[in-house]
Amino acid sequence: QVHLVESGGGLVQAGGSLRLSCVASGSILGFEAMGWYRQVPGKHREMVASIITGDTTYYGDFVKGRFTISRDNAANAVYLQMNSLSPEDTAVYYCNARETTEVWADYGTWGQGTQVTVSR
Repeated sequence: QVHLVESGGGLVQAGGSLRLSCVASGSILGFEAMGWYRQVPGKHREMVASIITGDTTYYGDFVKGRFTISRDNAANAVYLQMNSLSPEDTAVYYCNARETTEVWADYGTWGQGTQVTVSR
């Protein structure tokens, strides 16, 4: 089973940027989709960004052009560049890998999560 390890979270001021990284313990070529999801206490986990085979990307409505997802198959990694962060983006961000392109469902292999905190 592939393990996913996230990094790059932290504390940033509103308007700032962070780049999250997720490295898999094995090849990600077998996954139809890689993505980033986030969760705040008391709420369901929501899809932030996903990239599927062929490099089609999907973003949550709240992203509004601020985030960019990318993947590096040679490095077994997926990244999330987040710009113009706001306090509403504060959450635990999880990396995900799945054998389906159904990116809106809660499914697949998850990392342990990385905390992103945006201060006012």
